[in-house]
Amino acid sequence: MTDGVETLDTRLVGTLDPGVQAMIEDFVEMCKPVESLPILVMRDKATDAIFVEVHLLADSLVPAATVDVPLDPEDSADYRANREVVEDHVAFAKMKDDAKNARAFSNLVCEFTRAFNEDHPLKIIGGQHRFTAIQEALEGGVNEHHGVKLYFALDNEQRLDVQLISNTNIAVSTDLFDRMTETLAGPELRQWCQKVGLLKDGEDFADRRARGNPITVRAARTFIINYYRGTDIEPKKFDSSATTPVILKSGVQVEEWTELKLQRPTLWEDANLQLAGAEFSQLVEAQRKRFTTAAGKLKPGAADSAEKAMNYAVLSAWAYVSGVLSKNKTRQKRHFDLRTAEGKDPLNAGALAKGRHKTDPENYRGLGYRTDAKERSRLVELFYLQAEDGSKITPAMVDLAIKKAVAKEALLEVSKASEKANP
Repeated sequence: MTDGVETLDTRLVGTLDPGVQAMIEDFVEMCKPVESLPILVMRDKATDAIFVEVHLLADSLVPAATVDVPLDPEDSADYRANREVVEDHVAFAKMKDDAKNARAFSNLVCEFTRAFNEDHPLKIIGGQHRFTAIQEALEGGVNEHHGVKLYFALDNEQRLDVQLISNTNIAVSTDLFDRMTETLAGPELRQWCQKVGLLKDGEDFADRRARGNPITVRAARTFIINYYRGTDIEPKKFDSSATTPVILKSGVQVEEWTELKLQRPTLWEDANLQLAGAEFSQLVEAQRKRFTTAAGKLKPGAADSAEKAMNYAVLSAWAYVSGVLSKNKTRQKRHFDLRTAEGKDPLNAGALAKGRHKTDPENYRGLGYRTDAKERSRLVELFYLQAEDGSKITPAMVDLAIKKAVAKEALLEVSKASEKANP
Protein backbone atom coordinates (compact mmCIF):
# COMPACT_ATOMS: atom_id res chain seq x y z
CA MET A 1 0.00 0.00 0.00
CA THR A 2 1.07 3.59 -0.70
CA ASP A 3 -0.93 6.19 1.27
CA GLY A 4 -3.95 3.88 1.28
CA VAL A 5 -3.79 3.24 -2.51
CA GLU A 6 -3.75 -0.34 -3.79
CA THR A 7 -0.26 -0.77 -5.25
CA LEU A 8 -0.41 -3.99 -7.27
CA ASP A 9 -2.74 -5.63 -9.75
CA THR A 10 -2.01 -9.37 -9.45
CA ARG A 11 -4.82 -10.76 -11.56
CA LEU A 12 -2.34 -12.28 -14.06
CA VAL A 13 -0.18 -13.99 -11.45
CA GLY A 14 -2.56 -14.86 -8.64
CA THR A 15 -1.40 -14.74 -5.04
CA LEU A 16 2.13 -13.37 -4.71
CA ASP A 17 4.74 -14.58 -2.26
CA PRO A 18 4.71 -11.97 0.56
CA GLY A 19 8.45 -11.37 0.11
CA VAL A 20 8.04 -10.63 -3.60
CA GLN A 21 5.05 -8.37 -2.91
CA ALA A 22 7.12 -6.45 -0.37
CA MET A 23 9.93 -6.00 -2.94
CA ILE A 24 7.56 -4.58 -5.54
CA GLU A 25 6.02 -2.18 -3.04
CA ASP A 26 9.53 -1.17 -1.94
CA PHE A 27 10.34 -0.38 -5.58
CA VAL A 28 7.16 1.68 -6.06
CA GLU A 29 7.86 3.67 -2.91
CA MET A 30 11.49 4.33 -3.87
CA CYS A 31 11.31 4.96 -7.62
CA LYS A 32 7.74 6.26 -8.07
CA PRO A 33 6.96 4.98 -11.58
CA VAL A 34 4.82 7.30 -13.67
CA GLU A 35 2.17 4.61 -14.26
CA SER A 36 -1.09 4.93 -12.37
CA LEU A 37 -1.56 2.51 -9.50
CA PRO A 38 -2.22 -0.36 -9.19
CA ILE A 39 0.70 -1.61 -11.33
CA LEU A 40 0.08 -4.78 -13.32
CA VAL A 41 2.30 -7.64 -12.19
CA MET A 42 3.20 -10.26 -14.83
CA ARG A 43 4.85 -13.67 -14.96
CA ASP A 44 7.20 -15.02 -17.63
CA LYS A 45 5.65 -18.44 -18.18
CA ALA A 46 8.88 -19.79 -19.69
CA THR A 47 10.77 -19.39 -16.38
CA ASP A 48 8.10 -18.31 -13.82
CA ALA A 49 9.98 -15.04 -13.27
CA ILE A 50 7.89 -12.17 -11.88
CA PHE A 51 8.20 -8.74 -13.53
CA VAL A 52 6.53 -5.39 -14.16
CA GLU A 53 6.87 -2.97 -17.07
CA VAL A 54 6.99 0.68 -16.03
CA HIS A 55 8.42 4.09 -16.88
CA LEU A 56 10.78 6.01 -14.63
CA LEU A 57 12.09 9.54 -14.78
CA ALA A 58 15.86 9.65 -15.11
CA ASP A 59 16.24 11.37 -11.72
CA SER A 60 14.44 8.40 -10.08
CA LEU A 61 16.15 5.73 -12.21
CA VAL A 62 19.78 6.81 -12.05
CA PRO A 63 20.30 7.18 -8.27
CA ALA A 64 18.73 3.78 -7.64
CA ALA A 65 20.53 1.85 -10.37
CA THR A 66 23.92 0.22 -11.02
CA VAL A 67 25.47 -1.65 -13.94
CA ASP A 68 27.85 -3.46 -11.54
CA VAL A 69 25.86 -6.69 -11.47
CA PRO A 70 27.19 -10.21 -10.75
CA LEU A 71 25.47 -13.21 -12.30
CA ASP A 72 25.97 -15.24 -9.13
CA PRO A 73 26.13 -12.83 -6.16
CA GLU A 74 26.69 -15.62 -3.64
CA ASP A 75 29.51 -17.74 -5.14
CA SER A 76 31.06 -15.35 -7.70
CA ALA A 77 30.22 -11.88 -6.42
CA ASP A 78 33.38 -10.30 -7.85
CA TYR A 79 32.68 -11.33 -11.46
CA ARG A 80 30.28 -9.68 -13.84
CA ALA A 81 27.92 -11.17 -16.39
CA ASN A 82 27.44 -7.91 -18.33
CA ARG A 83 29.48 -6.96 -21.35
CA GLU A 84 31.97 -4.18 -20.84
CA VAL A 85 30.68 -0.79 -22.01
CA VAL A 86 32.29 -0.16 -25.40
CA GLU A 87 33.13 3.52 -25.02
CA ASP A 88 34.49 4.09 -28.54
CA HIS A 89 31.68 2.43 -30.51
CA VAL A 90 29.98 4.75 -33.00
CA ALA A 91 26.53 3.46 -32.03
CA PHE A 92 27.21 4.31 -28.38
CA ALA A 93 28.29 7.83 -29.31
CA LYS A 94 25.02 8.27 -31.22
CA MET A 95 23.08 6.87 -28.25
CA LYS A 96 24.63 9.44 -25.92
CA ASP A 97 23.81 12.25 -28.33
CA ASP A 98 20.21 11.02 -28.53
CA ALA A 99 19.93 10.98 -24.74
CA LYS A 100 21.22 14.55 -24.48
CA ASN A 101 18.60 15.52 -27.06
CA ALA A 102 15.85 14.24 -24.72
CA ARG A 103 15.22 10.89 -26.38
CA ALA A 104 13.14 8.51 -24.24
CA PHE A 105 14.65 5.02 -24.23
CA SER A 106 12.77 1.80 -23.64
CA ASN A 107 13.35 -1.81 -22.58
CA LEU A 108 15.99 -1.30 -19.95
CA VAL A 109 16.03 -4.69 -18.22
CA CYS A 110 16.64 -4.69 -14.48
CA GLU A 111 16.31 -6.71 -11.33
CA PHE A 112 15.18 -5.06 -8.09
CA THR A 113 16.96 -6.50 -5.09
CA ARG A 114 18.60 -5.18 -1.94
CA ALA A 115 20.36 -8.50 -1.30
CA PHE A 116 23.63 -6.95 -2.49
CA ASN A 117 24.60 -3.32 -3.08
CA GLU A 118 21.63 -2.19 -1.02
CA ASP A 119 21.98 1.49 -1.95
CA HIS A 120 21.42 0.66 -5.63
CA PRO A 121 18.65 -1.96 -5.72
CA LEU A 122 17.94 -1.47 -9.44
CA LYS A 123 20.45 -3.83 -11.07
CA ILE A 124 20.85 -3.16 -14.81
CA ILE A 125 20.90 -6.57 -16.50
CA GLY A 126 20.33 -5.44 -20.07
CA GLY A 127 20.85 -1.98 -21.50
CA GLN A 128 23.97 -0.79 -19.73
CA HIS A 129 24.90 1.36 -22.74
CA ARG A 130 21.47 3.02 -22.70
CA PHE A 131 21.66 3.52 -18.95
CA THR A 132 25.10 5.13 -19.22
CA ALA A 133 23.76 7.49 -21.89
CA ILE A 134 20.77 8.37 -19.67
CA GLN A 135 23.11 8.95 -16.72
CA GLU A 136 25.32 11.36 -18.69
CA ALA A 137 22.29 13.20 -20.05
CA LEU A 138 20.88 13.63 -16.54
CA GLU A 139 24.18 15.18 -15.45
CA GLY A 140 23.53 17.73 -18.19
CA GLY A 141 20.04 18.48 -16.92
CA VAL A 142 18.03 16.19 -19.25
CA ASN A 143 15.38 14.38 -17.21
CA GLU A 144 13.19 12.21 -19.45
CA HIS A 145 11.14 9.12 -18.66
CA HIS A 146 12.41 5.71 -19.81
CA GLY A 147 10.83 2.27 -20.13
CA VAL A 148 11.96 -0.40 -17.69
CA LYS A 149 11.22 -4.12 -17.55
CA LEU A 150 11.85 -4.96 -13.90
CA TYR A 151 12.23 -8.45 -12.41
CA PHE A 152 11.96 -9.50 -8.79
CA ALA A 153 13.44 -12.38 -6.75
CA LEU A 154 15.31 -14.06 -9.61
CA ASP A 155 17.20 -17.27 -8.97
CA ASN A 156 20.47 -17.91 -10.83
CA GLU A 157 18.84 -19.84 -13.67
CA GLN A 158 16.26 -17.08 -14.20
CA ARG A 159 18.97 -14.42 -13.97
CA LEU A 160 21.04 -16.17 -16.65
CA ASP A 161 17.97 -16.44 -18.87
CA VAL A 162 17.23 -12.72 -18.46
CA GLN A 163 20.87 -11.84 -19.13
CA LEU A 164 20.78 -13.76 -22.40
CA ILE A 165 17.44 -12.56 -23.76
CA SER A 166 18.09 -8.96 -22.76
CA ASN A 167 21.40 -8.94 -24.62
CA THR A 168 19.93 -10.32 -27.84
CA ASN A 169 19.27 -6.79 -29.12
CA ILE A 170 22.98 -5.98 -28.93
CA ALA A 171 24.15 -9.32 -30.34
CA VAL A 172 25.57 -10.94 -27.23
CA SER A 173 28.93 -12.44 -28.14
CA THR A 174 29.41 -16.18 -27.92
CA ASP A 175 32.34 -15.58 -25.57
CA LEU A 176 30.09 -13.63 -23.20
CA PHE A 177 27.57 -16.48 -23.30
CA ASP A 178 30.37 -18.90 -22.39
CA ARG A 179 31.51 -16.68 -19.53
CA MET A 180 27.99 -16.41 -18.16
CA THR A 181 27.32 -20.16 -18.29
CA GLU A 182 30.72 -20.95 -16.75
CA THR A 183 30.12 -18.45 -13.95
CA LEU A 184 26.82 -20.12 -13.22
CA ALA A 185 28.51 -23.56 -13.23
CA GLY A 186 30.98 -22.43 -10.58
CA PRO A 187 34.31 -20.63 -10.13
CA GLU A 188 36.59 -23.62 -10.75
CA LEU A 189 37.71 -22.86 -14.32
CA ARG A 190 38.37 -19.21 -13.53
CA GLN A 191 40.27 -20.09 -10.37
CA TRP A 192 42.33 -22.67 -12.28
CA CYS A 193 43.26 -20.11 -14.94
CA GLN A 194 44.26 -17.62 -12.24
CA LYS A 195 46.34 -20.25 -10.47
CA VAL A 196 48.34 -21.22 -13.57
CA GLY A 197 48.74 -17.63 -14.80
CA LEU A 198 46.36 -17.61 -17.76
CA LEU A 199 44.34 -14.98 -15.89
CA LYS A 200 45.64 -12.44 -13.40
CA ASP A 201 44.47 -12.59 -9.79
CA GLY A 202 40.92 -11.26 -9.64
CA GLU A 203 40.63 -11.11 -13.45
CA ASP A 204 37.65 -12.52 -15.33
CA PHE A 205 37.45 -14.15 -18.75
CA ALA A 206 37.11 -11.86 -21.76
CA ASP A 207 33.59 -11.16 -23.02
CA ARG A 208 34.93 -11.23 -26.58
CA ARG A 209 38.06 -12.59 -28.18
CA ALA A 210 40.53 -9.89 -29.24
CA ARG A 211 44.26 -9.28 -29.18
CA GLY A 212 45.36 -8.15 -25.76
CA ASN A 213 42.16 -9.33 -24.05
CA PRO A 214 42.27 -11.93 -21.27
CA ILE A 215 41.81 -15.57 -22.23
CA THR A 216 38.27 -16.63 -23.16
CA VAL A 217 36.31 -19.48 -21.62
CA ARG A 218 36.39 -21.23 -25.00
CA ALA A 219 40.20 -21.11 -25.12
CA ALA A 220 40.57 -22.36 -21.54
CA ARG A 221 38.14 -25.22 -22.09
CA THR A 222 39.84 -26.11 -25.37
CA PHE A 223 43.25 -26.24 -23.68
CA ILE A 224 42.07 -28.62 -20.95
CA ILE A 225 40.08 -30.88 -23.28
CA ASN A 226 43.04 -31.33 -25.61
CA TYR A 227 45.50 -31.99 -22.80
CA TYR A 228 43.37 -34.93 -21.67
CA ARG A 229 42.80 -36.11 -25.24
CA GLY A 230 46.55 -36.21 -25.62
CA THR A 231 46.94 -38.37 -22.51
CA ASP A 232 44.80 -41.02 -24.21
CA ILE A 233 47.38 -41.45 -27.01
CA GLU A 234 49.93 -44.23 -26.62
CA PRO A 235 53.27 -42.59 -27.51
CA LYS A 236 54.58 -45.72 -29.25
CA LYS A 237 51.56 -45.62 -31.55
CA PHE A 238 51.71 -41.87 -32.16
CA ASP A 239 52.73 -42.19 -35.83
CA SER A 240 49.76 -44.43 -36.63
CA SER A 241 47.14 -42.68 -34.45
CA ALA A 242 44.73 -39.90 -35.34
CA THR A 243 46.15 -36.92 -33.46
CA THR A 244 44.03 -33.95 -34.48
CA PRO A 245 43.05 -31.66 -31.58
CA VAL A 246 39.59 -30.18 -31.27
CA ILE A 247 38.38 -26.62 -30.80
CA LEU A 248 35.29 -26.55 -28.63
CA LYS A 249 32.20 -24.72 -29.77
CA SER A 250 31.22 -21.37 -28.32
CA GLY A 251 27.87 -19.82 -27.55
CA VAL A 252 26.17 -23.15 -26.84
CA GLN A 253 26.10 -25.69 -24.06
CA VAL A 254 29.17 -27.88 -24.75
CA GLU A 255 28.38 -31.48 -23.87
CA GLU A 256 31.99 -32.61 -24.23
CA TRP A 257 33.07 -30.12 -21.57
CA THR A 258 30.26 -31.19 -19.22
CA GLU A 259 31.16 -34.85 -19.72
CA LEU A 260 34.84 -34.23 -19.04
CA LYS A 261 34.08 -32.62 -15.68
CA LEU A 262 31.86 -35.54 -14.75
CA GLN A 263 34.46 -38.10 -15.81
CA ARG A 264 37.32 -36.27 -14.08
CA PRO A 265 35.87 -34.67 -10.94
CA THR A 266 39.39 -34.05 -9.55
CA LEU A 267 40.79 -32.39 -12.68
CA TRP A 268 41.18 -29.06 -10.85
CA GLU A 269 43.71 -30.70 -8.50
CA ASP A 270 45.58 -32.52 -11.30
CA ALA A 271 49.21 -31.43 -10.78
CA ASN A 272 50.23 -32.47 -14.31
CA LEU A 273 47.45 -30.39 -15.86
CA GLN A 274 48.40 -27.44 -13.66
CA LEU A 275 52.02 -27.76 -14.76
CA ALA A 276 50.96 -27.74 -18.43
CA GLY A 277 48.78 -24.68 -17.86
CA ALA A 278 51.55 -22.79 -16.06
CA GLU A 279 54.08 -23.65 -18.78
CA PHE A 280 51.72 -22.52 -21.51
CA SER A 281 51.11 -19.27 -19.66
CA GLN A 282 54.88 -18.68 -19.67
CA LEU A 283 55.04 -19.50 -23.39
CA VAL A 284 52.36 -16.90 -24.09
CA GLU A 285 54.30 -14.34 -22.04
CA ALA A 286 57.63 -15.18 -23.72
CA GLN A 287 56.09 -14.94 -27.19
CA ARG A 288 54.56 -11.54 -26.42
CA LYS A 289 57.75 -10.25 -24.80
CA ARG A 290 59.77 -10.97 -27.95
CA PHE A 291 57.60 -8.50 -29.88
CA THR A 292 57.29 -5.83 -27.19
CA THR A 293 59.60 -2.85 -26.76
CA ALA A 294 61.43 -2.05 -23.51
CA ALA A 295 58.71 0.54 -22.89
CA GLY A 296 56.08 -2.20 -23.03
CA LYS A 297 54.62 -1.23 -26.41
CA LEU A 298 53.96 -3.63 -29.27
CA LYS A 299 56.52 -3.42 -32.05
CA PRO A 300 55.12 -2.17 -35.40
CA GLY A 301 53.57 -4.92 -37.51
CA ALA A 302 54.08 -7.55 -34.80
CA ALA A 303 50.55 -8.00 -33.50
CA ASP A 304 49.94 -11.39 -35.06
CA SER A 305 53.36 -12.80 -34.14
CA ALA A 306 53.04 -11.58 -30.55
CA GLU A 307 49.71 -13.39 -30.13
CA LYS A 308 50.76 -16.54 -32.01
CA ALA A 309 50.51 -18.78 -28.94
CA MET A 310 46.85 -17.78 -28.50
CA ASN A 311 45.91 -18.89 -32.00
CA TYR A 312 43.40 -21.68 -31.37
CA ALA A 313 45.31 -24.15 -33.55
CA VAL A 314 48.57 -23.44 -31.72
CA LEU A 315 46.94 -23.52 -28.28
CA SER A 316 45.06 -26.78 -28.90
CA ALA A 317 48.07 -28.53 -30.47
CA TRP A 318 50.49 -27.43 -27.75
CA ALA A 319 48.09 -28.67 -25.04
CA TYR A 320 47.52 -31.94 -26.92
CA VAL A 321 51.24 -32.70 -27.16
CA SER A 322 51.65 -31.82 -23.47
CA GLY A 323 49.15 -34.58 -22.73
CA VAL A 324 50.76 -37.08 -25.11
CA LEU A 325 54.14 -36.52 -23.43
CA SER A 326 52.79 -36.62 -19.87
CA LYS A 327 54.17 -40.18 -19.58
CA ASN A 328 57.62 -39.11 -20.82
CA LYS A 329 58.82 -36.32 -18.55
CA THR A 330 62.13 -35.89 -20.38
CA ARG A 331 60.47 -35.18 -23.70
CA GLN A 332 57.70 -33.19 -22.04
CA LYS A 333 60.33 -30.92 -20.48
CA ARG A 334 61.82 -30.31 -23.94
CA HIS A 335 58.34 -29.40 -25.10
CA PHE A 336 57.94 -26.95 -22.23
CA ASP A 337 61.44 -25.54 -22.76
CA LEU A 338 60.42 -24.29 -26.19
CA ARG A 339 59.63 -21.01 -24.43
CA THR A 340 63.34 -20.53 -23.67
CA ALA A 341 64.41 -20.12 -27.31
CA GLU A 342 67.23 -17.58 -27.52
CA GLY A 343 67.58 -14.93 -30.20
CA LYS A 344 64.12 -15.44 -31.72
CA ASP A 345 60.55 -15.83 -30.66
CA PRO A 346 59.76 -19.26 -29.17
CA LEU A 347 57.30 -20.21 -31.90
CA ASN A 348 59.51 -18.83 -34.69
CA ALA A 349 56.60 -17.08 -36.37
CA GLY A 350 58.74 -16.31 -39.41
CA ALA A 351 59.48 -19.99 -40.04
CA LEU A 352 55.83 -20.91 -39.49
CA ALA A 353 54.73 -18.32 -42.04
CA LYS A 354 56.94 -19.92 -44.70
CA GLY A 355 55.71 -23.43 -43.99
CA ARG A 356 53.46 -24.88 -46.66
CA HIS A 357 52.82 -28.07 -48.63
CA LYS A 358 52.71 -28.39 -52.40
CA THR A 359 49.00 -29.26 -52.13
CA ASP A 360 48.12 -26.05 -50.24
CA PRO A 361 46.06 -23.40 -52.08
CA GLU A 362 47.67 -20.19 -53.28
CA ASN A 363 46.04 -18.17 -50.51
CA TYR A 364 47.56 -20.34 -47.74
CA ARG A 365 49.47 -17.93 -45.48
CA GLY A 366 51.68 -20.47 -43.77
CA LEU A 367 51.42 -22.53 -40.61
CA GLY A 368 49.85 -20.93 -37.54
CA TYR A 369 47.36 -18.57 -39.19
CA ARG A 370 44.33 -20.78 -39.72
CA THR A 371 42.57 -22.96 -37.15
CA ASP A 372 41.11 -25.81 -39.24
CA ALA A 373 41.76 -29.50 -38.57
CA LYS A 374 44.62 -29.67 -41.08
CA GLU A 375 46.38 -26.79 -39.36
CA ARG A 376 45.92 -28.33 -35.92
CA SER A 377 47.24 -31.73 -36.97
CA ARG A 378 50.34 -30.15 -38.56
CA LEU A 379 51.12 -28.22 -35.39
CA VAL A 380 50.80 -31.39 -33.29
CA GLU A 381 53.44 -33.01 -35.51
CA LEU A 382 55.66 -29.95 -35.14
CA PHE A 383 55.50 -29.78 -31.36
CA TYR A 384 55.94 -33.55 -31.04
CA LEU A 385 58.94 -33.46 -33.37
CA GLN A 386 60.54 -30.54 -31.53
CA ALA A 387 60.32 -32.47 -28.27
CA GLU A 388 62.50 -35.27 -29.66
CA ASP A 389 65.69 -33.30 -29.06
CA GLY A 390 64.55 -29.85 -27.94
CA SER A 391 66.36 -28.15 -30.83
CA LYS A 392 63.64 -25.49 -31.09
CA ILE A 393 61.56 -24.70 -34.19
CA THR A 394 63.44 -24.31 -37.49
CA PRO A 395 62.28 -23.99 -41.11
CA ALA A 396 63.47 -27.54 -41.82
CA MET A 397 61.51 -28.85 -38.82
CA VAL A 398 58.36 -27.03 -39.97
CA ASP A 399 58.72 -28.56 -43.43
CA LEU A 400 59.21 -32.06 -42.01
CA ALA A 401 56.27 -31.72 -39.63
CA ILE A 402 53.95 -30.69 -42.46
CA LYS A 403 55.09 -33.65 -44.58
CA LYS A 404 54.60 -36.03 -41.63
CA ALA A 405 51.07 -34.71 -41.07
CA VAL A 406 50.19 -35.17 -44.74
CA ALA A 407 51.67 -38.68 -44.73
CA LYS A 408 49.77 -39.61 -41.56
CA GLU A 409 46.52 -38.39 -43.06
CA ALA A 410 47.10 -40.60 -46.11
CA LEU A 411 48.00 -43.57 -43.89
CA LEU A 412 44.83 -43.20 -41.85
CA GLU A 413 42.73 -42.96 -45.03
CA VAL A 414 44.28 -46.18 -46.31
CA SER A 415 43.61 -47.87 -42.97
CA LYS A 416 39.96 -46.83 -43.03
CA ALA A 417 39.56 -47.99 -46.63
CA SER A 418 41.16 -51.32 -45.75
CA GLU A 419 38.75 -51.82 -42.87
CA LYS A 420 35.79 -51.21 -45.18
CA ALA A 421 37.17 -53.54 -47.83
CA ASN A 422 37.92 -56.28 -45.27
CA PRO A 423 35.22 -56.01 -42.58
